[in-house]
Amino acid sequence: MGRADRVAGAVVGSAVGDALGGPFEFGPQGAFSARFPVPGAGGEMCGGGGWDPGEATDDTQMAVLVAESLLERGGLDLPDVFARFQRWAAAEPKDIGLQTEDVLTNGMPWDLAATTHFRINERAAGNGSLMRASTSAVHCATAGRAATMEAARRIAALTHGDPTAWEGTAIFHELVRVTLEGGDPVAALPAILAEVHADHRDRYATVLAPDWHPEQATEFNGAVWPCLGSAVWALRTTTGFEDAVRAAIELGGDTDTVAAVTGGLAGAYYGIEAVPARWTEPLHVPLPGFDGRVLHLDDLLDLARRLGREGG
Repeated sequence: MGRADRVAGAVVGSAVGDALGGPFEFGPQGAFSARFPVPGAGGEMCGGGGWDPGEATDDTQMAVLVAESLLERGGLDLPDVFARFQRWAAAEPKDIGLQTEDVLTNGMPWDLAATTHFRINERAAGNGSLMRASTSAVHCATAGRAATMEAARRIAALTHGDPTAWEGTAIFHELVRVTLEGGDPVAALPAILAEVHADHRDRYATVLAPDWHPEQATEFNGAVWPCLGSAVWALRTTTGFEDAVRAAIELGGDTDTVAAVTGGLAGAYYGIEAVPARWTEPLHVPLPGFDGRVLHLDDLLDLARRLGREGG
């Protein structure tokens, strides 16, 4: 499998997982299989919960904004990314995390907004920076382990002042980098964990351990570490893209984000050809605040191609 197939799989796979999981967000465990008991039978891009069939949520919308900033600015321009996020948030998207919304609308500058929120609220370890990381992970992969993990931390810190969120996003970046190079992301976990800040390493080592199951989580999977742990569990315990994403949604809870993270990892691992056409055909990504633009599969494939080619 070529690297370009993995790159496309990561970007499109994350968007597909997001759109599939959105209608089941905050629902109970097993709701997906209760509605679609036969894998592969079709109809899973059902819409619901305010989402049209195939409509991606804020997870993918923000990932696209990151991608377009990286490409248009020729690299990581944090004030530009933050400004795009603010423009999007001001357009009142269908869904936006409470923490992310506060950071983007509290009137503070880009380099103070998240830290101010964290100082006041003392809680900012949601998965809102992890959910949007597929595009930056692809773009930064060619820069190597240290650089891609540091870029992840810096992008995460735009909206999340808790370093726990930075480390989870950094782990995801490195998992994608290893996978794009044809490596085994699960086998790479011990080496990746060694690069995680010591204050957060044990927490991630727990949820990324081979014998960990999402039912052992002590926090809701809207938190960054059980979200990432659930995605790695879904990849580790299944044998294909479709089964991995299905397993992620089956967990219930924050289904769009767990499935988006799973889809990004599984898409990089299995490649774009493993992503079912019945899921990609209705896929679309509205961009509130950006002149009514809506991206479809061809747009995402082009975005992935450019991210992979111009990365660094």
